[in-house]
Amino acid sequence: MYKSTLSRVVKNKNIIITGGSSGIGESTAYMLAAAGAHVILIARSMDKLQQVQAKISAFSGKASVYSCDLTDTKAIEKTVRKILKEHKHVDILVNNAGRSIRRSINESLDRFHDFERTMDINYFGAVKLVLELMPSMLKRKKGHIINISSIGVLANTPRFSAYVASKAALDAFSRCIAAEVKGKKVNLTSIYMPLVRTPMIAPTKMYNYMPALSPQEAADLVAKAIIEKPVSISSNMGRFASATYALVPKFNLGIQSLGFRLFPDFKSAKRKKSKPNILQRAFARILPGEPH
Repeated sequence: MYKSTLSRVVKNKNIIITGGSSGIGESTAYMLAAAGAHVILIARSMDKLQQVQAKISAFSGKASVYSCDLTDTKAIEKTVRKILKEHKHVDILVNNAGRSIRRSINESLDRFHDFERTMDINYFGAVKLVLELMPSMLKRKKGHIINISSIGVLANTPRFSAYVASKAALDAFSRCIAAEVKGKKVNLTSIYMPLVRTPMIAPTKMYNYMPALSPQEAADLVAKAIIEKPVSISSNMGRFASATYALVPKFNLGIQSLGFRLFPDFKSAKRKKSKPNILQRAFARILPGEPH
């Protein structure tokens, strides 16, 4: 997908990908490196980053790796300073690293830390990276920030209040600053990802039987964002969910409430090994790509 155009757009560009050691970030790294980009991968585990780097080097791609805890603002400052010193500038930032938590409010009453830790990485970590890289982008009058958001921001998915709130915060931040930096030719894009089959969703066994994108399909959406520089990218289901909430919010609420009642809470879903029942399967097919 977009191979020739992608190569033309990203060749010799410095592209940061957070969460580059697995899942969407890893697949995106391979795709962009194969297209001629210099991928700069950030994650906590240096061992995993080096494994990805070795695979990229094996096909003569270019990758640099940096271990960084994206919940530590001082570590982010230090890492970005090092990247800019070693590579002069960053053309594109892909804010992909994140944490997802699936818990109903009833299971979250004594787990305020769930909300804190999702905000720490999904919002504050991403914002800190933007703040550190923005001066260089504005000075060069060139830059693109791509945020990997979630269909849940559009659909208001039950059981994901901690995760969706953190992604929605980043979404609002990006929408506000987009107008401020547009005149300096810095673009912002939000990708409202549907369910993607990555290690992040592995604890919920029921997801094994539900429609989901592959990491490569998710990476293709990042390629589309890089090439076209749209304000946002979403699936048909995401657009439908957003429209129904804007126009007929009670209908949207009713659908989500039905889904909430059909699917089990975190503890049950985590240990459940049997296939979804016929009603659950039907609901998942009606609303493909939306986590439940």
